[in-house]
Formats: sequence, C-alpha cells, structure tokens
Amino acid sequence: MLFENRLISGVFVKRYKRFFVDVKINGRLITAHCPNTGSMMGLLKKGNKVWLSKTDNPNRKLKYTLQIIEDNGFKVGVNTHATNKIVLSALKNGLIKEFKKDVIINSEVKFGKNTRFDFLIKDKNFNAFIEVKNVTLKRKSNIAEFPDAITSRGVKHINELMNAKKKGYKIYLAFIIQREDCRTFRIANDIDPKYSKTLSQAVKKSLKILCYDCKFSPKGIRVNKKISLKIDEKHT
Repeated sequence: MLFENRLISGVFVKRYKRFFVDVKINGRLITAHCPNTGSMMGLLKKGNKVWLSKTDNPNRKLKYTLQIIEDNGFKVGVNTHATNKIVLSALKNGLIKEFKKDVIINSEVKFGKNTRFDFLIKDKNFNAFIEVKNVTLKRKSNIAEFPDAITSRGVKHINELMNAKKKGYKIYLAFIIQREDCRTFRIANDIDPKYSKTLSQAVKKSLKILCYDCKFSPKGIRVNKKISLKIDEKHT
C-alpha cells in the first residue's frame, strides 16, 4: 500500500473524542484525524514520534490523518482503514502464501443480512472469505496481541465466518501486525476471554488463521512475513 503523499513527522500530544489527536509539527500544534477507534493500548504516550499524511482534498475539515506512531524506536501502523489496502496489495502481488497470485479478488462482499466480509477470494477450486484484523498491541517483548479491548464485533465476525463454512466456503481470519518488532502472535485472553474462546473453538472447526507482520518504508506499508501463532489451549 502506497501513501498518497509523503508523510510528515510530528510529536504526539493527546487523543480525545476518539477521532481527534493533537500533534506538534515544527513547534506548531495541529489537530489531526485519528482513523483508529480502538484503545491503541501502549501507544498514546505524550512525546511519541508520529507520522501524518496531509490530504489534497480542499473540502476536508481536518487536513491531517494519523498514520504511524513510534513505539520504543519501532514504527506501528495505526490507520485501520489502511489494513485492507495492505492486504489487497499483498494478494495481488502474491505476498500471502496461502493464495495464488492469479485468484479473483472481491472486496467488501455481503454475506447474509447484516455482514460484509473484507474479501471473497475465488479460484477454480474454491471460494474463500477473508476477514481482516489490524494488530498494534505489544505488551511483552516480541509478542503481538489482539484484541486491545473487548470486541463484540470481532466475535460476530467469527460466528459469521462459521456460518459461511456451513455453506461451503473456506474461511480465513487474517491478523495483520502493523509492526516490525514481533516474532510471535497470540490472542489477549485476559482482555477479551469470550473472543479468545470463540476463536479457539472456530479453529477446531476449520477456521484458518493468517498472521503476517509489515514492513515500513517512506513510500508505504507492505505485508512482510508470516509469524507464528499461539492459541490458548484451555479453549481447544
């Protein structure tokens, strides 16, 4: 995924009303859009270096959007709207090893009455739904975790994937770790035990998990490599 414009660096000051952050750029305080409604646990420290994009759209009230926060010297992508773009680019370029480069890719596909999955992948041999989750949390060295808050929406998505499985679809849940400093991934059972249990039970019934970290460059963010997953054995 390429950035629309070159990113601008600044210093994080505070977040408020979920969608707003104050950032200092060259000593000037500006208010930027925060495209992440999650808790962003461990990242919102005053003084952290951040990177923002500036829109070319003259009609946008907030000209800047928060894209990256630096955590202990490592970049963390916090724009949840970018995650699907990262995955789409990876699918088109064959960076997700579970799928061939020439599959047919459909985005934002409706399933049932109240669900849209992020991707429907079509091959001559199968149809597969992929739901994507953005991961930013790291509490222990080299371990990425999800979720960073209770997620009833996440539980719903797992249950709907299981419904799709009953209708003959292959089902995948892709955790995209927008960090470069993690070697393993696990579910944060202490933060949301219901999500952890639901996921573990779904894995027993053929839900496939994809875990990839990301690589950052001045031009954009791309899927990098697979990392190992640890499932809570208490629920399996």
